[in-house]
Amino acid sequence: FEFLVIAFVFAVTSCTIDKTDYEAETSSQIPEHYEFKEAVSLNNGTYKISIEALNGTFYKGYNELHFKITNTQNNQTVNPSEVTFLPVMTNAEGKTASCPHEYNPEYDAANKYYNGYSVFTSETALVSNWKLYVSFTLDNQKYEINKDISVEKQSNKNLNMTAFTGKDGEQYFIALIAPQKPKVAENALTAGIYKYNKPVNEAGTFPDPSQFSYSQVNGYTLKLDPRMPEPSMGNHSSPNNQDLTQQNDGLYHGVVNYTMTGNWTLNLIMQNQNGLILKGTVVPTDFTPGVEGVKSELYIDTLF
Repeated sequence: FEFLVIAFVFAVTSCTIDKTDYEAETSSQIPEHYEFKEAVSLNNGTYKISIEALNGTFYKGYNELHFKITNTQNNQTVNPSEVTFLPVMTNAEGKTASCPHEYNPEYDAANKYYNGYSVFTSETALVSNWKLYVSFTLDNQKYEINKDISVEKQSNKNLNMTAFTGKDGEQYFIALIAPQKPKVAENALTAGIYKYNKPVNEAGTFPDPSQFSYSQVNGYTLKLDPRMPEPSMGNHSSPNNQDLTQQNDGLYHGVVNYTMTGNWTLNLIMQNQNGLILKGTVVPTDFTPGVEGVKSELYIDTLF
């Protein structure tokens, strides 16, 4: 399992030497999705679990999820005492891994559903597939259901993600959450930062959640330096950006100032609670017209 995670991080963070086709990118449309629809339903005969996501689709990157459970006999919504959620990816060699997720979704009494998330780290492909393992407890009886799902490519670069190993040897994941469609202005920027919790015990019965545990990191700082990296833009930056810090919702919030539309790179430096840099490098301040801009060791590309 460790090998699969390490191989995955290497694959995600490996860079291509191909030139970026900026002109082709800027002509593309930015999809926006604001409506939650059923992405998959799991049924054990008596109960149905409906999992809703934006646009009714699971995408690579951050997905907010709503879990609704109904009794199929009378179509009434039920409120279990506990819901668990575990996504598992299996590769062509049969090795398994998961991704940042909320194992115990929280009940939203106002909307009558359980609220959670999953940061899918890869798309469904011939060499890898995702399966959801969901359980709930009702009247002291535990029900378990699982089902294969499809994870699609996220075509909106403003919702990109990255995975990497920090200088502390831990495996981290940063996923952009908002804005979906930025404006030429100062934009509120939201991201989730997560880490893989290395197992301390041998694996039990599959799927053992202790082997697939992730958590939000607390008290970190994500220093932000946005640039326009394409040669014609000279890697210029913008004023009034604010580093991302953790707020009460557990997510990280800051401000990115986009001064024009086009390709932007969010150059990042991640520091832990003690100010230790875990990943990222300072970007040169030189204006470099005609040359593609230098990027931080840690970055996420965006486009609008």
